[in-house]
Amino acid sequence: MLPRVLGLVLLAQVLCATAAQFNLTKEYSGSSFFDDWDYYGAYDASTYGAEVYVTKAQAGSLTSVSPAGHALIRLDNTTDVPYPGKRNSVRLTTQQWFGVGTLWVVDAIHIPFGCSVWPAIWTSGANWPNNGEIDIIEGVNQVAWNQMSIHAAQGCTVPPSPKQSGNLTEGDCSQGVGCVVEENTPNSYGKAFADNGGGVWAAQYDSTGIFIWFWPRNKLPANLQTPSDTLDISSWGTPSAAYASPTCNITEFFGGQQMIIDIALCGEGADSPGVYAQTCGDTQTNACYLDNVINNGSAAYADAYFELAAIRAFSPAGTTTVFGSAAAAGVAPGPNGTATAGAPAASGSSGGGGGGSGGGAAGGGSGGATGGALRLGTGWELALFAGGVGALGALL
Repeated sequence: MLPRVLGLVLLAQVLCATAAQFNLTKEYSGSSFFDDWDYYGAYDASTYGAEVYVTKAQAGSLTSVSPAGHALIRLDNTTDVPYPGKRNSVRLTTQQWFGVGTLWVVDAIHIPFGCSVWPAIWTSGANWPNNGEIDIIEGVNQVAWNQMSIHAAQGCTVPPSPKQSGNLTEGDCSQGVGCVVEENTPNSYGKAFADNGGGVWAAQYDSTGIFIWFWPRNKLPANLQTPSDTLDISSWGTPSAAYASPTCNITEFFGGQQMIIDIALCGEGADSPGVYAQTCGDTQTNACYLDNVINNGSAAYADAYFELAAIRAFSPAGTTTVFGSAAAAGVAPGPNGTATAGAPAASGSSGGGGGGSGGGAAGGGSGGATGGALRLGTGWELALFAGGVGALGALL
């Protein structure tokens, strides 16, 4: 009996790994978009940022649904924040867990941008980094391109010449920046993204690797131009980022994932050495914080919001990869027997202000809580000092 069971498991893995046909299993959209997300409700000390994440009760207009049915997630841009306070923001984590085989499709109209702003849409396993992290959308300040990356425990690396259209800048996924790929497709971030009507990302979390595609609004594949309950990805072509698994066994380094949406400020992303000055100009110490976070942020943060038409999760036809618990999604519990990717470990201060200083920025206080999922070390300083994204003449 055991050989037969093992054979069926292996067959299921092969079918999952080669799947081109997917069925919709979870959708976040319209008036119910926020129903299945948890609000972080604390300060995340891991990023040394100048924001504090609100609870659902505190969110107010920071999360809403537009008349068009789009989810709006924004940074507080009206409060007069005194020095050395922190500004209110939002971090959301799905209540669902997603297993290997999941295909996420993110349809975005607007992504936060502006000096000091560090937004991301990403996924994380429990007990970081042991169950991995996938950064689908991430940018800082006024950069013009999206940055993708994966993070994993030591031993996960990607080949130096992956089959992808993006530019690989780091191949050791255990490094602080993770395995970084810079987008080469135009209009993938910032004002240009918004002016072009946004775009769509798709991320395939597969046993053979992790693959991320991006299309500007005017270049969407035919099967993404209107919502559908089924998808065939065989015609999508070369992905922007391809983290193939020969040197990083996905089922070894990654477990069940939760999706996270957040808008951070300054910290290790937007205020890394030299990064802020590259696109925002001011070279004075603590400029990221002093120029934007304190006082009235209306002008600085007018564009610091997500507008999302929908986020959809698909599973290979005939299966489901969306689960209600970490254990069901294939997450190994940590030393304390728990597995939580997105919730704070303890209650921290929230609301405007928050005292303390740290991480090189006033307002980046050391109190509050750190969650199981961390946003550590970005690669923006490497990309910006290199002069931005260099287009690849041909796929390697």
